[in-house]
Amino acid sequence: MRASRLVSILLLLQTRGRMTARELADRLEVSVRTIYRDVESLHAAGIPLYGDAGPRGGYQLLDGYRTRLTGLTADEAESLFLAGLPGPAAELGLGAVVTAAQLKLMAALPVELRDRAGRVRERFLLDAPTWYREREPVAYLPAVADAVWNERRVQVRYRRWKAPQEVERRLDPYGLVVKAGRWYLVAGADGGVRTYRVSQILELHALEEGFSRPEGFDLAAYWEDYLTAFEARLRRGEAVVLLSPRGLERLPDLMTPGMAEAARRTAGPPDAAGWTRVTVPIESVEHALGEFLRLGVDVEVLAPAELRERLAATAAVLAERYRAPETFTGENR
Repeated sequence: MRASRLVSILLLLQTRGRMTARELADRLEVSVRTIYRDVESLHAAGIPLYGDAGPRGGYQLLDGYRTRLTGLTADEAESLFLAGLPGPAAELGLGAVVTAAQLKLMAALPVELRDRAGRVRERFLLDAPTWYREREPVAYLPAVADAVWNERRVQVRYRRWKAPQEVERRLDPYGLVVKAGRWYLVAGADGGVRTYRVSQILELHALEEGFSRPEGFDLAAYWEDYLTAFEARLRRGEAVVLLSPRGLERLPDLMTPGMAEAARRTAGPPDAAGWTRVTVPIESVEHALGEFLRLGVDVEVLAPAELRERLAATAAVLAERYRAPETFTGENR
């Protein structure tokens, strides 16, 4: 454990430059006194590490010193090759860069770790987009990524779902997120933080002026909060339904993760015929109508009454439409 921590101190100083004992202690979840002892051990081992006192002080490696990646464990080396997403990297224009970086990492690894990392690359592939969806065209993704990296404001013409559909926005691009194969820009706008789908950007102009990221802004924390709030806004009602054993099994494949999780959480014991009563969130009666039709005969809606009536009416129209196909003329469509 201590050897791993010493390597971590070296890598942190190598990648971040000067860091105080408190910053190192917080990052490694140890006491400041432990960091002092570790630094003394590194000194004794001949590592060119020096520290300065004062408010601007901290520990720093001698300029030009680089440690080799011999501190990687087998699991760490394997995880690095699992982390590469070739699709998103290619969309950012970094496909060749990722390949080159992996080759350099492979060359730097000891033989035994190189073999294990190679097996991971040969046997595992991460494919981000969901089923039944083509990859979205994201013409302005490279320009957005450049603005994010260089902290440059952008002027965009954006298409949204509500009127007016086309709007002009001046954005401070904080970060990019890829979710189920779709790219989202998290940006400062109108005094707050907003989320924009990159594929809906119709026009983009990079501006000369820069911006300052909010102090302490955490992209991952923001995105987690955003998803939670989005799900709460989206699912404002509830439906009580009965699911056949087959319907319960198919639910995760046909419904959103939130609905599938709610069904699992509220499921009671199956009745004599094997059907299970669950309560799931719905966005609206109209939206739920289409979602539950996917389950066909494997679902029965008990409430709300309006949704049950809409499903019954739809089923009656379908039954009439397919009742006598040899005499059907299409006039009742």
